[in-house]
Amino acid sequence: MHLLSQLIIRRENNKDHEPVYSLIESAFNRSSESALVEKLRYSDAAIPELSLVATLHNKIVGHILFTKIKIINDQQIATSALALAPLSVLPQFQNKGIGKRLIETGLEKAKELGYKLVSVLGHADYYPRFGFLPAGRFHIEAPIAVPPQNFMVIELTDGALEETTGLVEYAPEFNILSARVRSGLIIETER
Repeated sequence: MHLLSQLIIRRENNKDHEPVYSLIESAFNRSSESALVEKLRYSDAAIPELSLVATLHNKIVGHILFTKIKIINDQQIATSALALAPLSVLPQFQNKGIGKRLIETGLEKAKELGYKLVSVLGHADYYPRFGFLPAGRFHIEAPIAVPPQNFMVIELTDGALEETTGLVEYAPEFNILSARVRSGLIIETER
């Protein structure tokens, strides 16, 4: 039986916190992303319906998190949007389509919840296959200096990118990763 046919994607629950922490730490081979998720769960940016886990035979093998952000234009008008970060899959399950399923399910759920835009800071060869485009094309800027090809957006509602420009404002909890990104370390995700 094909691995993905046995995969279940569901909303994360309280019992999942410890295994998700370990999974993220294993996927990134460091703990800063795990610590970020811990902080974001209890922040104003949290959307419990958009913290999803992928399970295989009741074992958590993947996780994706979307949180609230704002895109603030020149007139200081804020547009609500989402950030996808992080996406994590256990190393032994990477490159098997689990990350793809998490992204597709998460984007679908975000659209159902009424969100129009999602941004991501990630691998320039991975996210475009889902429809993500360089944010700079739409005059949407990251709050810190990052390679333009790694900062991307996708519209979940037709025309949303035509209506939105400005500077992304992440939840303050993201400051835990700012130094890593500034030093040239891009947030890597499942390939």
